[in-house]
Amino acid sequence: MSTTSTLRQILKSGRTIWSAGAYDALSALLIERAGFDAVFTTGFGVSASHLGQPDVELYTMTENLGVVRHITSAVKAPVIADGDTGYGNVINVMRTVREFERAGVQGIVFEDQVVPKRCPAAATSVDVLPLKTAQQKIRAAVDARTNPDFLIIARTDAPTLEETIERGRAFAEAGADLVQPISRTVTRFEDLQRLREACGRPLSLQILGWLEKDLDKAQIESVAGLAVFPLVPLMTITAALQTSLKRLAADKHARALPLPQTSMAEFKSLIGFGAIEELEKRYEMG
Repeated sequence: MSTTSTLRQILKSGRTIWSAGAYDALSALLIERAGFDAVFTTGFGVSASHLGQPDVELYTMTENLGVVRHITSAVKAPVIADGDTGYGNVINVMRTVREFERAGVQGIVFEDQVVPKRCPAAATSVDVLPLKTAQQKIRAAVDARTNPDFLIIARTDAPTLEETIERGRAFAEAGADLVQPISRTVTRFEDLQRLREACGRPLSLQILGWLEKDLDKAQIESVAGLAVFPLVPLMTITAALQTSLKRLAADKHARALPLPQTSMAEFKSLIGFGAIEELEKRYEMG
């Protein structure tokens, strides 16, 4: 069974796909090793990690794709990609779907913001496309996929619950497999239940803000087909590096760092040094 079929089967069974946000191949490996069902690539993290810039769609589709290709090459777990706005109109969306599908991705999220987008977790306000335009972009994404099990996830950044429900219904009608709201638009668990029922699709939830603080696993799984902790890996490693590097810069030695380091043996195992050495031995002996 392909990984795309695996994700589709999880959804058909009524279970929830749990994931965390990767911003490079190493973070993807760690997410896979932790036991998540899938790896989610976070545009917020990709922009911060690779450009040192905020998530305002500064990187191009091909730059994002390059990071994602490294991730799909590094892990066996299914990968779901952040496709931002699709990088243009319906034709750009169709190309984006095809390129990411060829890269080994098993699903992609598209949002209905204008270009360039802004991350709603950080920006004070965002602007969305007209509903018909946004719906047609989702329809184009659905039509572009070659594998029917490839997941199309439609995110709306609409500012009100009523508009979120209207757009969720329109995206479901266009063929979206999951519908994703933003946490500051849906403010109660009852809002999520209402959206789930209205659009007739499982939700894709980015577990941020009140969703992370107030909801338990059972509540999330009752409405979500996909649940992602998008920023925990990035924020965790940032805090750890800031803490240890500050001490390292002050002490000029690593004997009293406030946080432990991974051992060389464990790190070599994680990134596959042993497998490379075995291959080298095999061919050198041959």
